[in-house]
Amino acid sequence: MHIHREGYRTIALSAIVLIVLDALIYYFLHQHFPSVWGLWLVLSIVLFLFIVAFFRVPHRRKVIDENAILSAADGHVVAIEEVEETEYFQDRRVQVSVFMSPLNVHLNCYPISGEIIYSSYHPGKYLVAWHPKSSTLNERHTVVIRSSHGDVMVKQIAGAMARRIVNYAQNGKQVIQGEELGFIKFGSRVDLLLPPGVQIKVRLQQPVKAGISRIASWK
Repeated sequence: MHIHREGYRTIALSAIVLIVLDALIYYFLHQHFPSVWGLWLVLSIVLFLFIVAFFRVPHRRKVIDENAILSAADGHVVAIEEVEETEYFQDRRVQVSVFMSPLNVHLNCYPISGEIIYSSYHPGKYLVAWHPKSSTLNERHTVVIRSSHGDVMVKQIAGAMARRIVNYAQNGKQVIQGEELGFIKFGSRVDLLLPPGVQIKVRLQQPVKAGISRIASWK
């Protein structure tokens, strides 16, 4: 396991802020309220460890399966439904949504290998990630990957806590299944928009892992 590069700045700033707060609270409270100081010290350590853990990237054996569409995110499947996609395809697609809690790994991966034919950032709201309209109203970054089997759309969607979407996609770039697509900070959601003919391999509330779990297979 290692720490993702997107976390270096946040972890460093968090350490500085917590150390300053620890020093101030110790100076003003330690002598008269030692129990308060002790409680704060424990809480500050737990908070710092949580921030560090949020940016963790576990070592995983890559799965390459050209007949499968892999999960782009860690989390739980919260939606499997047919929707009208109006941003790019302008047709019906099968949407599989994965909710990422603050405790999940937040690295996102390409679900298939192919060429990036569309990449676009959209500012928006910060509705809770499981809200039905978060897919179209929230801040998000949309990527479409073209393979020999078909096109797959990936939407990184910000949530009530996630206020920073990082995306590495570039139009015309050739990508490999399981490579880094981006990173979302502090809880969010990732949608896959798939062609209607695919065979769905997951169920609602099923836990999935980015670059490992098979969301669907091509017919």
